[in-house]
Amino acid sequence: MSGHGRARERAAWQTIDSGQLLLIATAGLFVVVAIAHVATVGLRQPNIAIIFGVLIALGELFRMVMPGNREVAPIASAGAMGYALLVGVGPAGAPPDARLGVVAADHSALQVVAVTAVGMLIGSLPHIAVGRSPRPDAMARRLFNVTVVALCFRPVLSFDTPWQLVLAVMGVVVIASCFTDVLIAAVIRAEAVRARFGIALRDEVEAKMALCAATSATAMLIAVATTAMGEAALLIFTVPILVTQFAFRRYAGIRATYLQTVRALSRVTEVGGYVETGHSHRVSQLAVAMGRELGMSEEELLELEYAALMHDIGQLSLGDPIPGGATVLASPAEQRRIAELGAEVIKQTGVLDRVAHIVQLSSHPYRTGREPHADDPSGDSAAPDRPAPPPLAGRVIKVANAYDDLVGDSSDRDRGAAVLERLRLDSAAEYDPTVVEALSRVVDRRPRQ
Repeated sequence: MSGHGRARERAAWQTIDSGQLLLIATAGLFVVVAIAHVATVGLRQPNIAIIFGVLIALGELFRMVMPGNREVAPIASAGAMGYALLVGVGPAGAPPDARLGVVAADHSALQVVAVTAVGMLIGSLPHIAVGRSPRPDAMARRLFNVTVVALCFRPVLSFDTPWQLVLAVMGVVVIASCFTDVLIAAVIRAEAVRARFGIALRDEVEAKMALCAATSATAMLIAVATTAMGEAALLIFTVPILVTQFAFRRYAGIRATYLQTVRALSRVTEVGGYVETGHSHRVSQLAVAMGRELGMSEEELLELEYAALMHDIGQLSLGDPIPGGATVLASPAEQRRIAELGAEVIKQTGVLDRVAHIVQLSSHPYRTGREPHADDPSGDSAAPDRPAPPPLAGRVIKVANAYDDLVGDSSDRDRGAAVLERLRLDSAAEYDPTVVEALSRVVDRRPRQ
């Protein structure tokens, strides 16, 4: 193998995060042990296992991708957790508190893992056939979550436990599983996108807790209702999570449409020859990486990405394009005029007012040294003679835009270092020094050419 081939191979391995590898390996180990166990002792109550396996497979078939590139399969998760929490299968009208006429569900926790793994694999086959391979880490996390529920809950059924206590244990286990899932997702995401763990955890809680609560509640309903009503409960109580999934899918579709529209608008300045090809994309990538470095939330990063993509759209109003589209070389008045015109264009969408505000202020200088005067006992640094700095997103875009205006698509690290030093020298008035240092860390992490 040539030196270049070995380098490419090493680079490919370096993109795999250690947290994901550990999770996938752990889930894989559970699956191997579970399938070996079922092969040894046999499949208990195969009719029930097949019914739940089919539900899991259908849920995996209809999995979706939420904002933030989060792959979820709520129907499959609810079915698998329902199987893990299943107490028994009874005829319609059987009183659940006495379990009269109920066939006890005596499958083990390892059988739950095996049935879930097989159902997930079968449900993923159509996706694989058309080239949409599932994300191994997302599947491993779903399987691990079900494993935790099964291992914690199934042993409880070995004792003569009152029904009320069984319900209480169900509730505690599913709540714990939600927090475990969010915690694991936050660890993996923090490593994958180089975000601080606290920020990643907050983002995962905001993004997933509502869906996790709906999935867990559906799983409990499936388990309890199947004990009382039989297999018909699976169809009846899967409908709520199905409706919830459609709602989340629509929300994700709207977000994706917004981003596609913004990206299309950002290309207008490039097609018209006002900025260099790829400028808006490079600025948005830099800005988002810097925003993560500075601890911005996922919602703030999305607005930052929108604003960074469209920060130069005001150049369309210029009669004579700026050479190379480098607004950093234009006069301050011209920079503000471009930003204000761009903000007016963005406001016409009717839904991106905050993004327009960021773009409008992205040309404003940072201005340090706003300590309060001796005759200002309030200590208000936002007094009229000492204006407050632009919002953090605007300061990030200003720095990212200046860097790309002066470096462009060049991979010369000496040139990049010289531009960073120039930005540091201008930090007394134009650029936020904290943001400049965030840019420096982002640039330093880029692979050397």
